[in-house]
Amino acid sequence: MPVTMKDVFSGAVQQVGYDDDTGEMLVLWKDGKTSAYGGVSPQEVDRISRSHSVGAEIHASIKGKYSHRYR
Repeated sequence: MPVTMKDVFSGAVQQVGYDDDTGEMLVLWKDGKTSAYGGVSPQEVDRISRSHSVGAEIHASIKGKYSHRYR
């Protein structure tokens, strides 16, 4: 199943999405790298993508709490 990425308003993040096949939150950073965070629920991804500061919310709620890899 293709991953749908959503444009977000952020100084550091370009897009956020969810990969149903792998269960990962995907973050396309403005530097061109894509992070994949395992175990994040689709509801959490939706909440973060709508937050006032997407980058700050990823830092506070995701980094260090979920597995991470670059895709």
